[in-house]
This record gives sequence, structure tokens and C-alpha cells, in this order.
Amino acid sequence: MAVVTASGSVPLLGAGLLLVLVALTYKQLRGYFKNWVIMKPIPAVSRTYPFVGNALELKTDAVEFFKQLQGYAETFRNTPLVKLWLGMVPFLIAFHAETVEPIVSNPVHIDKSLIYKFLHPWLGTGLLTSTGSKWRQRRKMLTPTFHFTILQDFLEVMNEQAEVLVNKLSSQAGRGPFNCFNYVTLCALDIICETAMGRNIRAQSNSESEYVQSVYKMSDFISRRQRAPWFWPDFTYKYFGEGNEHDSTLKTLHSFTYEVIRERAQSLKLEGESESETRKRRAFLDMLLKTKDEDGNPMSHQDIQEEVDTFMFRGHDTTAAAMNWALHLLGSHPDVHHKVQRELQEVFGTSERVANMEDLKQLKYLECVIKETLRLYPSVPFFARTLCEDTKINGFTVPSGTNALIITYSLHRDPRYFPEPEEFQPERFLSENTVGRPPYTYIPFSAGLRNCIGQRFAIMEEKVVLSSILRKFNVKTSQTREELSPTAGLILRPESGIWIQLEKRDEVQTTLPI
Repeated sequence: MAVVTASGSVPLLGAGLLLVLVALTYKQLRGYFKNWVIMKPIPAVSRTYPFVGNALELKTDAVEFFKQLQGYAETFRNTPLVKLWLGMVPFLIAFHAETVEPIVSNPVHIDKSLIYKFLHPWLGTGLLTSTGSKWRQRRKMLTPTFHFTILQDFLEVMNEQAEVLVNKLSSQAGRGPFNCFNYVTLCALDIICETAMGRNIRAQSNSESEYVQSVYKMSDFISRRQRAPWFWPDFTYKYFGEGNEHDSTLKTLHSFTYEVIRERAQSLKLEGESESETRKRRAFLDMLLKTKDEDGNPMSHQDIQEEVDTFMFRGHDTTAAAMNWALHLLGSHPDVHHKVQRELQEVFGTSERVANMEDLKQLKYLECVIKETLRLYPSVPFFARTLCEDTKINGFTVPSGTNALIITYSLHRDPRYFPEPEEFQPERFLSENTVGRPPYTYIPFSAGLRNCIGQRFAIMEEKVVLSSILRKFNVKTSQTREELSPTAGLILRPESGIWIQLEKRDEVQTTLPI
């Protein structure tokens, strides 16, 4: 009888699994058709096919994909909303201030889009990717680590690494065009490694840094997978996609930060809380190791690794990209270049001293240059949220669960708020010229509750590094705007780097025209 029961359970189990599968499929299809009907009035980017949507028309090449997104924005500039379907998943594309505001300003819509789940193997569910109560608790815990007094401690590191960069660039001065992208990126990596983890990895002396190469590879893997719904399931990605290369690169990234965390934790344990230790230069990791939640519990090693990996990635790649774009723009606009250097002369004179916090406050025009650079070339050219409730946007009903893709790059080019939007005009950000401009026309650091926690750190670093370069060199670009070919993976980068020429200022006339 036992044999009969066992054998009889097999078809019963199979039937049960089939019923579950049918139920799940029915539920998914019902949701799909419901959303299809609700969103039907919203214009689509192109002809949309059932179940496949617009996925097959998306470009696989990162440069071509970015051009495709720009094309959508140009075509639908006067359309209040536009939609796109990735398989059976609806995406709302937003690049007008009035459609972006109800998404990013509503505290209900703080969940990241499902396409962020492909960051989870690398960054876990840290501040960038977590949602709900975990995100709120983590944000509350981490906000004090970006207090003004702590940023002051980080200034010393920024100045030291900027000096290393200037010395490296000196070898290129007067020698014709060269690609500065990697120089600046390695400087940003040294800064974030020392400020975030308390370790000087001397990346600027090791241009073939395995960590840097792995960051770029992982960013490309994730970006390509986000655009290909057939690779969203782990099984197809592993056996038919880049899954194995992805996992190998992931191991490199995690082993690097894991080892640093282990060493730092051991070092703090040995040092204890002695008076001499508290006078040492603080690092973000040190604060994480001492951080406790509301119940007095310390963060776990996994929690700490999530945040360290997040800040290592977001804290160097974004600022590096912004500084490189700024060098290109300064090198192609001599009038702006001269204004910045005149401001530097007014603040520093002929002194060789490093920048202090008071100096940085006075560099108001340089800050305008950085802001205008981030308008034209936002480091994060688009980001996505999941709508957590049915929402009315510009008269259209958008159902809960829809993914909202906010194209920052196109939002910043709205001619209603930025006349001659392709022109580089830092004066747009002088205080008198920003009066009356709606707040959601310009969001390089996102906006609302989920704005970038490290934006003050980023602006501070960019001021330090760019001022250090411009005090020593004149910059001239060797590329036209058309030759830049922006590529939008997770970060906006030029396909072939940033090519400039440098001229030492002590070898030319340093008195600038008034």
C-alpha cells in the first residue's frame, strides 16, 4: 500500500504544481491586460506588440541606446507623457518638470524600479537599492556621516590626492592631446577609498587597477541586462548570457571591499576608543562600524559591505565623470575658462597653499560651472522608480506598479527653462538667474526623499580637484561636441574618453584679461 501511495503522489504533485503555475500565469496576464487598458490613452514611443512590447527595438549598443532615448525625448518634447513596454512590464518615460514632480516629490513613490534588482548581487539592498522601512532606517542612520564637520575632515584627503593628480598631469603638459579620463577617475577612486574606507590604495600610481576595470565591466553587464528582458531570469542569464563573467567580476569587487572592512574592523578593535585614536583621520567605514540602530544593535558585516560597495561605486564614478565633462567644456569655452581662473586668482592669488573650506565657499563661479556641467551631462542620465499607487499625471491615470523612467539628460534640456539648452552658460546658475525656476527642472542628484545623500561631498570634491588643475594649467579641448559620443550605462561617459591639451600656467602669461 505504501508503494501505491508513493506512486500515486507523483501525478498529484504534478497536478498541484500545474495548478499553481496556471494560477500565477493567470494573475500575471490579468494584471498585464488591466494595465494595457488603463495606459492605452498614453502615447507609445512606437508600435507596441503584445507580450513583447517595444523590447526588440531597443538598441543593444550603449551609445546607440542613449541616442535612441534622446530621440524619444526630441520626438515627444511637446507630448505630456509617453510610454514604453519592456516585455509585459510598463514604463512611463518622464522628462518634463510637471511629469517628474508628482513622481519624485511624493513620499509614497520611493521604491526603485525592478531594473535595479540587477544591482542587488553587487550592492545588496543598501541605501541606493533598498526600499520601505529598511531604506528609511538606513537613511536615518547614515545621514550624520555626511555632517559638515566630517566633510571638513575629508578635505585633507581631497587636497592630497588632487596634488598627486596635478603632478601626474604635469608629465602631459605641452605634449599635445591626451585622454585625461582615466587620470581623473583614478584620482576620484583614491579619494573615495581613503575617505570611505580609510585605505590609500594609490590607484593613481596603478593605472591598471583591477578594481576600476571591474567596476566598468560590472556597470556594462548590468546596463545590458536591464535592456534585455529575456536575460532577466537568472537561468537564462547564466546559461545563455554573460552570467559567468558577471559572477567572476563580482567576486573581484566583493573580495576587495570585504578584505578592507575586515582589516579596518580588526584595526579599530585593537586600537579601542583611546584618545589618540579619536584624533586620527576619520573614514566613512569607521563610522559604519560604530553605528547602531534605534535598538542599539550594530550593523552586520553584510550591512556594512552593502553601504561600502554602494559608496565606492557611486562615490567615485559619478564625480569622475562630472569632472571630466567639466574639463572638456572649460577647454572648449575660453571665456568661461578665463572667468574661472580670474576667480581663482582673486581667492588664492599667487599662493601655492591648498584649498580650505572658506576658499571653497568663495568659488561661486566655479560652482556655477559644475552645476551647468551637470545640467548638460548629468552623471546619472536617467533613473527609475516604481509607482506604489495609482497616480494621475497630466490628466492620465498611471496604474500602481508602473516603472517611471526619468530621463534627467532630457529634462535638463527643456527650452522653456533653459533657453538655448545645448549652450554651455554657467551664468544660468547665478543666484539672480535661478529666481522663479521650478525646482524639478534640474535634478542631477535626484530629488525628494531619495535625493543623493553625498551631493555636498561630490560638489566639494569637484571644486577641490578642478581648482587644483586650473591653478596650474590652461586647458584646451581636442574634441568637438559631436566626437564625444556619450554612452549611457549606469553612468554617463564619453565613448572614447576626454581628450585635452594642457599648458603649464607658470610658462605662459598668468595675468588674465579683465
